[in-house]
Amino acid sequence: MKSLGLLIAAAVAFIVLFVAMGSWGTIEAGHRGVVLRMGAVTGEIKGEGLYGKTPFLERVVPMDVRMQKEQVETEGASKDLQSVKTVVALNLSVLPDKCALLYQTIGPDYLETMVGPAMQESIKAVIAQYTAEELVSKREDVREAIAKLIAEKLNPIGLKIEALNIVNFDFSASFNQAIEAKVTAEQNALAAKNLLSQKEFEAQQAVAVAKGKADAMQIEANALRDNPMILQLRALEKWDGTLPKVTSGAVPFIDVGKFTDKGAK
Repeated sequence: MKSLGLLIAAAVAFIVLFVAMGSWGTIEAGHRGVVLRMGAVTGEIKGEGLYGKTPFLERVVPMDVRMQKEQVETEGASKDLQSVKTVVALNLSVLPDKCALLYQTIGPDYLETMVGPAMQESIKAVIAQYTAEELVSKREDVREAIAKLIAEKLNPIGLKIEALNIVNFDFSASFNQAIEAKVTAEQNALAAKNLLSQKEFEAQQAVAVAKGKADAMQIEANALRDNPMILQLRALEKWDGTLPKVTSGAVPFIDVGKFTDKGAK
């Protein structure tokens, strides 16, 4: 009888312990808990740390609310019907107060069932609005348009777009060759323009130098005409102070040396 009592007490203690253990749990950092009662979403959300629940009737499903990354590659056609392969990386997170809604409408595998397809559809829709050349020249506008369209699809179900980056645009070989040829032509045209500018500058310099010389000669000619004494001034400027030994002219040769220091001796 005593053994039976001990057995019953042990069973009761085990049941109490089991019930007590099923009445609480913990939520890890960066997560929220969606409360299910008999399998149905109650709308209640548990925060980080210790929580309590009704054993056997309620279950708490953890949902990651930290930032996550999803990257997709898609192929579509531009406005000018060029084939474009696009790689886009999306950073997103679950809104903590929308965890229950997301779990109820999409489920825990929302990245595969909702985010990936929404990204594919949005990318193709935006790419079709731009020509292949505009996709390169207006890359930032394209990025913003894709991010806006994805946000319109995902925000209502509890997903927040943190950032979106266009990793790469890959065009057909013929388009790449056309772009390369255009860039080469632009570079050659720029080089020719620079060379022409240099030649024009050199020609302008030569004209300026010639004009300067001509103006100087004209000024000098006018000065000589108005004042003949300038020739004597120029001669005196060049004279080294030594008198010539012999001179010639209308009179016989005269030994000028007689009048120098030797003649005086």
